[in-house]
Amino acid sequence: MKIAISGKGGVGKSTIASILALMLAEQDEKVLALDADPDANLASALGITEEDQKGIVTIGQRMDIIEERTGAKVGTYGQMFNLNPKVSDLAEKFAYNHRGVALLVLGAAHKGGGGCACPENTFIKAFVDDLVLNKDETLLMDMEAGIEHLGRATAQSVDVLLVVVEPGQRSFDCAREIERMSDEIGLDNLLYIGSKVTGPEDEVYIREGLGDRPLIACIPYSENLRRADRDGSCPYDALDEQEKALYSAILDAIRASVK
Repeated sequence: MKIAISGKGGVGKSTIASILALMLAEQDEKVLALDADPDANLASALGITEEDQKGIVTIGQRMDIIEERTGAKVGTYGQMFNLNPKVSDLAEKFAYNHRGVALLVLGAAHKGGGGCACPENTFIKAFVDDLVLNKDETLLMDMEAGIEHLGRATAQSVDVLLVVVEPGQRSFDCAREIERMSDEIGLDNLLYIGSKVTGPEDEVYIREGLGDRPLIACIPYSENLRRADRDGSCPYDALDEQEKALYSAILDAIRASVK
């Protein structure tokens, strides 16, 4: 199962991704977690200490590997380079294993932007393609506020895109942009999660804003998660039984949508 998670920055994507990843690992699934957000927070959300995070490789910033695999000097323009670099060995080589979750941190390329046909972006796209198309593990991708790393062919193998929204107009504006991009590449199984819901008024706002789009859960604002964030501890370990049941129901809804 391949799951991408997207939404406006700050809506709780990394928290949700980390909880689902650890829950799946506890269910004896082989889990790959990809932090594809340049503002990488997934390692911390998984409960990896700051000291141990220093040993995690940020793959998109390994210029030596990018140059070796693409055959091009990074930052040099007008050169020929390999459009299909070998990347199949990198997940096993650089994954950081924690509590049954194999974490990969993508990071951002130093050069180029969206759509740039430069060695860095070509390498990153090939790496994400390989994870989605060729790996057997359950894959959770914590995306930035969009789905730029997913190409048209890759999108066909993503089972579900979770769009996280909070009760606010900017969050819904971002969700509409994600919908537009998804439609362009043929990613059509979108499920929605409401986040940071403080009461009935917030839930009504989210439900009315989404209309007939499939909302699978509204996650209440959690003091347990606030304290975990303050203390730098693992959100999953801070959940009470009722909160764990909600995330279990989210997994059930995801599985039901991909059958």
